[in-house]
Amino acid sequence: MNQEKMLILGANGQLGRALQEQYPNAQKTSSEELDITNEEAVRNYDWYSVETIINAAAYTNVDGAQTPEGRVAAWDTNARAVTLLGNIAISNGLTIVHISSDYVFDGTQDRHTEDEPLSPLSVYGASKAAGDIAASMVPNHYILRTSWVIGEGKNFVRTMLGLGQKGVEPSVVADQVGRPTFTNELARGIDHLLTQKSPYGTYNISNDGDKTSWADLTRAIFEIAGFDLKVTDTSTAEYFASKPEAAPRPLQSTLELSKIQGTGFKSTDWRDGLQKYIQKESR
Repeated sequence: MNQEKMLILGANGQLGRALQEQYPNAQKTSSEELDITNEEAVRNYDWYSVETIINAAAYTNVDGAQTPEGRVAAWDTNARAVTLLGNIAISNGLTIVHISSDYVFDGTQDRHTEDEPLSPLSVYGASKAAGDIAASMVPNHYILRTSWVIGEGKNFVRTMLGLGQKGVEPSVVADQVGRPTFTNELARGIDHLLTQKSPYGTYNISNDGDKTSWADLTRAIFEIAGFDLKVTDTSTAEYFASKPEAAPRPLQSTLELSKIQGTGFKSTDWRDGLQKYIQKESR
């Protein structure tokens, strides 16, 4: 696998930064350098220098996607742009790696498998589901479905660490359940599939371990960070009662990992990932 013929889209995002560490010699672009929603810009890129597209670019403002402007932006980036990239991949015989989300499901299943029918609740989820369909049209495709992403950037763990440092005792949602995905785990899974030349298709990937709630994840964060602070459970309905513009969330986000593990990938427990993440943040 030739890193120099890999193109990382969304290179400045949380996953993009982890991918740059994984593939230091890869080509990389941000939205300023290549607007993937611009058909002419996509068509005119030097695709002869690319063998593998890793699409880490996305519109991820879940609540913002419910607004008139956000709805357009979400569909443009998460669906239409993937269609443009998919057409390029088909025309040039390229492999596309596309990052998906647990939000393509309604969260009624205890664990989500790769073949569960798409059933998004929100505009964001619908736009991501449409992107999955577009990416799946490419013969050489990997769709990586993930959840609760945490890396170098604004994220839940950093927010809770900030509250803990201020002595804040937060109320946190306890009825949304899943597992975090640290971006180094996601980058490692992508590299595994590409290196092993695993069968094309859709794969779930998150860190392994017992499923948890956002409230219990906060307790784990405070325990590891050494904050002796109380975390109060609240429900999704209570938390968003004063925010009618908020998008509906899937309550169950736990992803079944047996498919990618069946290719030989050894998943890391999320508690181990959290410990290392917080240690790195404390330096």
